[in-house]
Amino acid sequence: MDNVETKKKYIQIAQLYYEQNLTQNEIAQKTGINRTSISRILKKIREEGIVKITINYDLNDLSLAEKLEKTFHLKKAIVIPVDHQQPTSVKLTAIGQAAAKFLDSVLEDNDVIGFSWGSSLAATVEALDPMDVHQNIFCVPMVGGPAGKLESRYHVNTICYQAAEKLKGRSLMIDVPAIVEKPSMKSDWMQTQYYKEIANMWNNISVALIGIGSINSTGHSTWRAFYSDSSVEKFKAEYAVGDLCSRFYDRDGNEVQTHLSDRTLSIPLDILHRTRYTIGVAESEEKISGILGALNGGHINVLITTEETADGLLEQVNQEQMNEKKSQ
Repeated sequence: MDNVETKKKYIQIAQLYYEQNLTQNEIAQKTGINRTSISRILKKIREEGIVKITINYDLNDLSLAEKLEKTFHLKKAIVIPVDHQQPTSVKLTAIGQAAAKFLDSVLEDNDVIGFSWGSSLAATVEALDPMDVHQNIFCVPMVGGPAGKLESRYHVNTICYQAAEKLKGRSLMIDVPAIVEKPSMKSDWMQTQYYKEIANMWNNISVALIGIGSINSTGHSTWRAFYSDSSVEKFKAEYAVGDLCSRFYDRDGNEVQTHLSDRTLSIPLDILHRTRYTIGVAESEEKISGILGALNGGHINVLITTEETADGLLEQVNQEQMNEKKSQ
């Protein structure tokens, strides 16, 4: 902003346009500013955050959600109807907003919230509104950093810190990689007081917010960037279909030992079964196998996804049931 008067003028124009629903021509006549400048100012208002535009995705497809809840014994399923032709960024924004709203609705005083990493978690935290309703909120990372390259906004430390800022809580940072170079390093790390503090917090997690990885993720995905292409090819040979916080499982949700297991520093899957809510936030056709494994294993009790993904999950279940009947 150039000065206080400019900011006041921008706020006035924002109020006229967004609250009083005046047209740009009407605002031009009322303020004496030409219409072209009004259009430019409205664009600048959005860019500088004076006005924040959000889309209401409350049109949850209840029929699909109920089918998911019944099929997988979920506490809650939220299915967002986003056109499948929309870009990934729009879909992530949609499920992120839904996850942020659900998190706000279930949080309680003294909750310890566990976070994983990734684009869906970043979208969720970005959609969180700053609040100070709850007391003594603590945000903790449930997995270490990437083995490969990863944008900083998708890193679990970034996500935890931003969430704690918005929830007026506290957060821990994790300064170890999810996958260390050799098993002896894992053992050494687990003996440190620093790691024991984090592991102790894991046992106190009441709400976990988690992204879901899938073997079928494409070559340009952040998931593949986290592990590196060479590791991904090995996962397939080890019958892994997906992961939660670098803990891999098969199509039935059973945890599998991979070439990384003895070097992995992350929350054990059984802890996710003890939370009040373990919220899986994920979408896309390529993630269906990973999501399905997480659901089959009971590793999450809440799923937030898109209509397209929900349809794919239920279709996959129906197909598997038909195949079983044919083989009998």
